[in-house]
Amino acid sequence: MADEDWLGSNLERIGPNGVGLCGACRRLGHCRLGLTSETLGPDGVVVTELVCGPENEGGPDVAHGGWTAGAFDEMLGHVMILRGELAVTGQLAVTYVKPVPVGRPLLGRTWLDHQEGHRRYVKGELLLLPSRTVLATASAVMVSRDPGHFARHRAWLASVDAAQNGDAAQNGDAAQNGDAAQNGDAAQNGDAAQGAQ
Repeated sequence: MADEDWLGSNLERIGPNGVGLCGACRRLGHCRLGLTSETLGPDGVVVTELVCGPENEGGPDVAHGGWTAGAFDEMLGHVMILRGELAVTGQLAVTYVKPVPVGRPLLGRTWLDHQEGHRRYVKGELLLLPSRTVLATASAVMVSRDPGHFARHRAWLASVDAAQNGDAAQNGDAAQNGDAAQNGDAAQNGDAAQGAQ
């Protein structure tokens, strides 16, 4: 998938009900994490409706903690996307207050707390509806990036792979030479043992 197809590359809301979709979710046509609608209010707070699906159940009828962290990562990142800025997660902290029920309507509230240089400090809370009971809170440091971020990442990863493949080829030669030496020792030892009989 081309960079321009991924959420944040063109800074447009590209999913139904205003939910920005990452590349994999865009292919599915919905958010795999259960976000069903999101809006950026005039107060700067992003309000997200979501549901934890049964495929993310951890304990009996409760969400896996990883789902909660993943949902926060998505919602906190959307604070910046909806403001017209691409930012990636630098740090994420989640405080689990109560178990998150599976299959029940939830509300996420996320907002930009402050910024320093390229760092955007965002916060959020996950509420059970209709009671608005706080189930979890989160804070993150999002790092502002330009649209070339993903292309640079791919180039870096290709260089890591190339170096790894070079090491593997060298290690393969060394292992092969080691096997030959070991086989030579065994043959020599076998010959010596045979000669001693």
